[in-house]
Amino acid sequence: MSRYIIETERLTKQYGTQKSVDGLDLHVRPGRIYGLLGRNGAGKTTTMKLLLGLATPTSGEVSIWGKPLGGNEKELLPHIGSLIESPGFYPNLTGTENLRIFATLRGVDGRGTIKNALELVGLPYRDKKLFSQYSLGMKQRLAIALAVMHDPELLILDEPINGLDPIGIAEVRSFIRGLCDERGKTILISSHILSEVALLADDIGIIDHGVLLEEESLGELEAKSDKYLHFTVSDGERAAEILRGVFPADRFILEDRHSLRVNSTKVPVSKLVSAFVRAGLGVSEAVTVEESLEDYFKRVTGGEGIA
Repeated sequence: MSRYIIETERLTKQYGTQKSVDGLDLHVRPGRIYGLLGRNGAGKTTTMKLLLGLATPTSGEVSIWGKPLGGNEKELLPHIGSLIESPGFYPNLTGTENLRIFATLRGVDGRGTIKNALELVGLPYRDKKLFSQYSLGMKQRLAIALAVMHDPELLILDEPINGLDPIGIAEVRSFIRGLCDERGKTILISSHILSEVALLADDIGIIDHGVLLEEESLGELEAKSDKYLHFTVSDGERAAEILRGVFPADRFILEDRHSLRVNSTKVPVSKLVSAFVRAGLGVSEAVTVEESLEDYFKRVTGGEGIA
């Protein structure tokens, strides 16, 4: 049996000369939340469509529960809940009425299932408010309720917190975390909001221009973030001479006349400050700087960060 709920091998989707997904090797472990992180247009939605059989790969394979998706859709897809773009809800019906229609179409047992799904996302059952009167956040909640209505083992959610206010984001985050921790669901979410992925996901994949650049647990990713020492001194050249007696030349950078960056935290800051002071230098700043996940994202993608 496969170690992974979702596994892809060299998954590629090409439109003309443009590769939207390029040789993707994705590994989603059971009972965990996997955050697929990337800018808008990075290939997240296309990847999720490929995992759900909504798009056909140009090349490569998708396996779910150790079975190829191709040819096994009828067996596999009923056990998956998904939110890809906006479902086609009827504006002149209530949330309950909309879910009732979908339940009938899918052959899902109605009343209790619909009520439970709405309660899970904090929407009332048999409310009189029409879908057209819903706020953007309420519409997103209803879409998530539709995704979980049939109690799937695996959830694939594309930008599930998109459009929510801060309170709504926190509530949906808690709800998704609860589905994993309390109900044992495996969840793949995509987002361009790095801070939210960092708060929610167990494992993170960074995708950029269709290429999966990193795939690790959150802890492993945080451990790879840079830590360095930064000093502001009265004479940067003199301080650099002192550092040459401690570090190889490639371990520190003289940024300007007064600022230095030391790419090592093995030597205590206090010892270096003492060395500077003994040499008659004034030290106005001495700090340990830890690279944020956003800084790391910028570094591995070679570009600007995301929200």
